[in-house]
Amino acid sequence: MLSRPVFVYTELSPNPNSMKFVLNFELVPEGLSFDYPSLEAAMEEGKASPLAADLFQFPHVQRVFIASNFITISKSEDIAWEEVLRDTKQFIKIYFEENHPVFFQETIEKNTLIVDARDSDTVQKIKAALDQYVRPAVESDGGAINFHSFNEDTGTVKVLLQGSCSGCPSSTLTLKAGIENLLTRMVPDVKEVVAEGV
Repeated sequence: MLSRPVFVYTELSPNPNSMKFVLNFELVPEGLSFDYPSLEAAMEEGKASPLAADLFQFPHVQRVFIASNFITISKSEDIAWEEVLRDTKQFIKIYFEENHPVFFQETIEKNTLIVDARDSDTVQKIKAALDQYVRPAVESDGGAINFHSFNEDTGTVKVLLQGSCSGCPSSTLTLKAGIENLLTRMVPDVKEVVAEGV
């Protein structure tokens, strides 16, 4: 079997401890993303990723986020990227050249996005705005911001920060100045946007 050519390049993210490793092909079906804050999470049934589990074998790897055509790796603060970047990039290249799987088939089947017909009109508008305007911008920085919940009474949208957004010093500014402004303009019922679990 012929193996596809594998190209990996890196991009800095706003989070100094996170690096985006971009590949020349899709890793995840559109609209899906997977965040692994630990080796245990990478082996969890229903979201398991052999790739993420293998990356956690590197002592500097603290978090692995996989979306679209990239992997964002967050490292421990006490080590410089210069010390580990080359080996990490080489590992990813070889991993794909040898055709190892990103996920188990069960992971993809269990996580395929389904539009929830029970979503209120407001929630549908929030999700559409996040998908159309926020997702592309945040993915370009190696992260993701996903809808968590909406409180109709207070007008509060809760979102989950993943990848380089998790623990990023500028994520609060992005959340308030960018996403909250956008959603309050586009969806009048929204009054505030907060991060869940940060």
